[in-house]
Amino acid sequence: MLSQMEHAMEIMMSTFHRFAGYKCYLTKEDLRVLMEKEFPGFLENQKDPLAVDKIMKDLDQCRDGKIGFQSVLSLIAGLTIACNDYFVVHMKQKGKKVEVGRVEESLSP
Repeated sequence: MLSQMEHAMEIMMSTFHRFAGYKCYLTKEDLRVLMEKEFPGFLENQKDPLAVDKIMKDLDQCRDGKIGFQSVLSLIAGLTIACNDYFVVHMKQKGKKVEVGRVEESLSP
């Protein structure tokens, strides 16, 4: 049986390959579809209509129109860090503290 983290890793790998297919990389259109399906809230909140183009440019280090798993994982890590930063600030504003594995009411005033 997989741990939660192992399951999360498995999901990230299988999701990447579902969109990349046999070629094992994403094109800009593949990335756009992945973002629309897997990160709809992110794209809906973007005010920049060129957001996917800019992300692709940042991730396409070889400038060949292809991004691999490592680049997509960097994108996911960056989005996760941003979400975590927001989550921590939001919980502090609500007077809660983040504990290992759960959120608890803060004991401090």
